[in-house]
Amino acid sequence: MARPFKVLGIQQIAIGGPDKTRLQKLWVDMLGLEVTGTFKSERENVDEDICAIGSGPFKVEVDLMQPLDPEKKPAVHTTPLNHIGLWIDDLPVAVEWLTAQGVRFAPGGIRKGAAGFDITFLHPKASDEFPIAGEGVLVELVQAPPEVVKAFAALG
Repeated sequence: MARPFKVLGIQQIAIGGPDKTRLQKLWVDMLGLEVTGTFKSERENVDEDICAIGSGPFKVEVDLMQPLDPEKKPAVHTTPLNHIGLWIDDLPVAVEWLTAQGVRFAPGGIRKGAAGFDITFLHPKASDEFPIAGEGVLVELVQAPPEVVKAFAALG
């Protein structure tokens, strides 16, 4: 099947828990990931530390997330591996093509994500109208910046 876009690599892994300080103990203190930023969103019910492993176009973001309100949704802490993010070379083309193939997207469309890249999410559950989904996994598609596209193209 010809695809008009490429998945270039893993952009991020998001890990949720009731208290991100416990996540920091492992990922930052023990494993040495660098905290590169923070992000809070009432709409997404999240307070997260943005960490990184690797460098340059091969840097992978690891988000350590806790809910702002544990009683509200989305519940970023109820699934320990909250979502995985994939670099996409042409996000609008990918969304258009995947939608035409029956892939279900979560509400919200393409928008700016916590790290400043355009993002959208594949829904974890299929529907009658859109029979293809993440099968229990929330998948974030992330528009790769030009330097990432170029670096992955150089790999062949």
